[in-house]
Amino acid sequence: MKTFDWANPYPSIRIPLFARNVVSTSHPLAAQAGLRMLLKGGSAVDAAIAAAATITLVEPVSCGLGGDAFAIVWDGKTLQGLNASGYAPKAWNVEYFKQKYGVNAQGIANAPKRGVDSITIPGVVAGWAALHERYGKLPFADLMEPAIEIAERGYAVPPVVAQKWAAAVPELKDQPGFAQTFMPHGRAPNVGERFVFKDAAETLRRIGATLGRDLYEGETAEKIIAFIQANGGVHTLDDLRQYKPDWVTPISKNYRGYTLHEIPPNGQGISALMALGILDQFDLASLKVDSVASQHLQIEAMKLAMADLYRYVADSRSMDVTPEQMLGDAYLAERAKLIDPTKATHFSHGLPATGGTIYLTAADEDGMMISFIQSNYMGFGSGVVVPGTGVSLQNRGVGFSMNPTSPNVVEGHKRPFHTIIPGFLTRDGVPVMSFGVMGGDIQPQGHVQTVVRMIDYNQQPQAACCAPRWKLNRDFTLDVESTMNPHTIEGLTALGHPLKAIDDPYMDFGSGQFIWRLSEDYEDGYVAASDSRRDGQAVGF
Repeated sequence: MKTFDWANPYPSIRIPLFARNVVSTSHPLAAQAGLRMLLKGGSAVDAAIAAAATITLVEPVSCGLGGDAFAIVWDGKTLQGLNASGYAPKAWNVEYFKQKYGVNAQGIANAPKRGVDSITIPGVVAGWAALHERYGKLPFADLMEPAIEIAERGYAVPPVVAQKWAAAVPELKDQPGFAQTFMPHGRAPNVGERFVFKDAAETLRRIGATLGRDLYEGETAEKIIAFIQANGGVHTLDDLRQYKPDWVTPISKNYRGYTLHEIPPNGQGISALMALGILDQFDLASLKVDSVASQHLQIEAMKLAMADLYRYVADSRSMDVTPEQMLGDAYLAERAKLIDPTKATHFSHGLPATGGTIYLTAADEDGMMISFIQSNYMGFGSGVVVPGTGVSLQNRGVGFSMNPTSPNVVEGHKRPFHTIIPGFLTRDGVPVMSFGVMGGDIQPQGHVQTVVRMIDYNQQPQAACCAPRWKLNRDFTLDVESTMNPHTIEGLTALGHPLKAIDDPYMDFGSGQFIWRLSEDYEDGYVAASDSRRDGQAVGF
């Protein structure tokens, strides 16, 4: 196994955690909920579900019971992927949005960013149930217990969550059900103020007792649909009843002797694989880790990958090209030739040969590892909260295109383009690391930056996590973290990278959680890292 340089050259309040059983999340109470399940004899998947249920309460800006999820699980023998992202209600199509919201200057239908017409069918609870059915050891209801306790007693709101909560209020305060749920004193909670979420406790009990089906065909389902329809939506009980998550085979790309695995489209994980496939054509290790030259190559590779991502990726049933074509070695080698080491380039998409989110990870001493991510998309999702249930609904409908020629065009029971992606690293078919970096478009970029630091530069997981990041925006302008070396920033600017400060209080530069396996026989356990950009921690025993 790999021997890291255990120094951390970056300012940080975090140190790596070493343990045989580990949970790493962006909120301490969620991490501890998962740890409780491991101490009761549960599996890493049990721990992940308990942590995921808890984090819907303690980090409601990022996720809720009405969100989506993805997972990659090493079960001790094989790697399995789960796509628990929801689809559009059956009544949605381009004409629906044209009639309701009109068209823009180009004749393309308008669509809302928030509200009932941004809500896709939630997949997260069905995802928990599917994971538990295959990999759980403890009763499903037991996994809801920590979350139920916190919902009833309340918790003190931590600093980062409070900041992001307050930032969302001006935009969402008038959405149906939002103020009465998330503005208990007519405002967002202050740091250290107790927030109680008793409605969610009752819903979690029903979810636990019905193996999740209550949200799709029980009392909660009926309340969700009645409230959406009362506020002008066209979702139906059949839309909920017919939903089920899909087990999928992860897609992968080899890089320097390791293999990175991602969930296949409709997610954006393929762009991380493409970027690494392009970077594999360069000798990054010969360049200094934080040098202008190294960062420039990584940025350019990511730009090439993103150009293809936004052109081709959609629900896999609607794509013009296959993931295999986009990941072809010859194609990526040709794309790599477009990179000029001396200047930034604005790339268009290629032509492959035809033929705000939470992330958590857990691992146990039996060798099971899970990379798990769930989200309601933008802060608080749609902003719609169903009274009496604690269910805040996502706004993944924003991920659809309203252009009829796009492979990602909105259609009933179709999944939209998705940003949330769990990552997993193996070497010679053996598990190495479960990891992820939450935060909208930063996610594949964070995967690439942290993997390069660990593999090419031998940085230990916490150092790779703490290192300053850059983020490409969808217009291919660049944001850089304030902690980045000023000389590196100046050098990137001199190469022609247009720097642009994006007001993004929810997504910012993402937040990572990492669990790296220390030995092949699991006897040495794992080393875990948790991002200081959030309130979370890694815990273990």
